[in-house]
Amino acid sequence: MPTCFVFDAYGTLFDVHAAAAAERASIGATWEKLSQTWRAKHLEYTWVYSLAGREASFWSLAEQSLDFAIASVGGIPEGVRARLLASYRRMQAYPEVAVVLSALKARGALRVILSNGDPDMLADAVSAAGLDGSFDAVISVREAGTFKPAPVVYRRVLERFGIARGDVSFQSSNRWDIAGAAGFGFHTVCINRSAAPDEYPDLPAGRIVRDLHGLLET
Repeated sequence: MPTCFVFDAYGTLFDVHAAAAAERASIGATWEKLSQTWRAKHLEYTWVYSLAGREASFWSLAEQSLDFAIASVGGIPEGVRARLLASYRRMQAYPEVAVVLSALKARGALRVILSNGDPDMLADAVSAAGLDGSFDAVISVREAGTFKPAPVVYRRVLERFGIARGDVSFQSSNRWDIAGAAGFGFHTVCINRSAAPDEYPDLPAGRIVRDLHGLLET
């Protein structure tokens, strides 16, 4: 049985669409399109930089992808861009996160974040969510010099704790991230909050649950 529970951060622990939702009145009817485009482009940029062998901070790519998203909806009012970026650094955690982390601690499990986020971004997010002290480690891909789903990123968990692949349960709401972790040999749990159709059949998730409460059912 896994003894180390590793969590992706953005979209898994923290709501990546909360920033745009908070500005819906200012942005108008295109706020959802902006948010979805921002998220999709942010991920796309990480993959392009990884494959091109170029390093980039997750924050710089957040800014670049937001600028693309703003242009794609025809612009937003002055001042909103700065507020969106400020909110992105202090995301809301999903409501069950604290309870699930506490329950895993009571079971003696290690609790780890493994994220594309920069170290300072992750520190801000954890603090803003009131989760200081809830993790045994917060690991940024900056340690590996590339982004997920590169195998070297997942290997950082094994190197940090001196454990085997089979000791790790990896949780993400990003199906591509689950595919990468499954290919690396981790037990995987896909957090499918939006009931999206499954994909990557050759790299299946070990389990699919609606939210993090599903981790406590085993």
